[in-house]
Amino acid sequence: MGNLCDGRVAIVTGAGRGIGREHALMLASQGAKVVVNDLGGDVDGAGGDLSPAQEVVAEIEAMGGQALVNGANVADFAAAGEMVQQAIDAWGRLDILVNNAGILRDRMVFSMAEEDFDAVVNVHLKGTFSTTHHASVFWRETVKAGGETFGRIVNTSSPSGIYGNVGQSNYGAAKAGIAAFTVITAMELVKYGVTVNCLAPAAYTRMTSELPGFNNLDDEGQEDMGPRWISVITAWLCSDAAQNVTGRVFDVVGNRVGIAEQWHLGPTATQPEDPAELTDIVAGLMAEAQLNPDMGGMPTEGPGRPSNNI
Repeated sequence: MGNLCDGRVAIVTGAGRGIGREHALMLASQGAKVVVNDLGGDVDGAGGDLSPAQEVVAEIEAMGGQALVNGANVADFAAAGEMVQQAIDAWGRLDILVNNAGILRDRMVFSMAEEDFDAVVNVHLKGTFSTTHHASVFWRETVKAGGETFGRIVNTSSPSGIYGNVGQSNYGAAKAGIAAFTVITAMELVKYGVTVNCLAPAAYTRMTSELPGFNNLDDEGQEDMGPRWISVITAWLCSDAAQNVTGRVFDVVGNRVGIAEQWHLGPTATQPEDPAELTDIVAGLMAEAQLNPDMGGMPTEGPGRPSNNI
């Protein structure tokens, strides 16, 4: 047991399995009391089962920690508020919010049903907003009443959201939105003593086990890409040591951690009034511009990816 988060109260969404489970166990091992949220649905969000969350709570209690089960759907705004209140009612405070809940409904855009787009965006993006809204209201009201806050929010984006991945336009759009949401809410909440950061993790879990790059991993590869590695940086971001780190997106792949840099303005030019004159100008801009990254974050050319030529 460590003490990075000693005495803190945390909520971890999607904490019944995979990365979320590791977050909950790691925070508890570092001294936090944890609300373990998980709807317990399938990878695509269907169904529900509280037993995964209950099992994580039992694991935490077995190590001498304190934890509570919550089965709310994070996309339900009112239920998200009740979850925040559950932590406050149980332990008198809230210090840490880890937004991790998610589902997958991968399709090419021409095969994607409206409900597949809506479901993924609701869980990932609206779910992140819903919990963050209610937590931020609590922290803001605490400060306005003359109290002090220790606020840590860790959101979950994805390499698909910041770099792009074929077949995941719904998931990638939601995850890109979460990265932007992180940057903006970090600016909005800093004066209330709250930091907001984001992970773009890659790990071998139930959700990724059938994806290219994961479906051929042997036992050693699965261990090297295990979700426990994602929780190391999470626990640190939730500690006192990270008080000056906010608005960042951390790319975490196995035991490698890096910072995913935001969009930056590249080469520029003055537009002519006649659009026909733009061909040579845009060609010059593209020749100078950095290539878009692959899923590993490295600039690359490939099918459907912008090249430096027109």
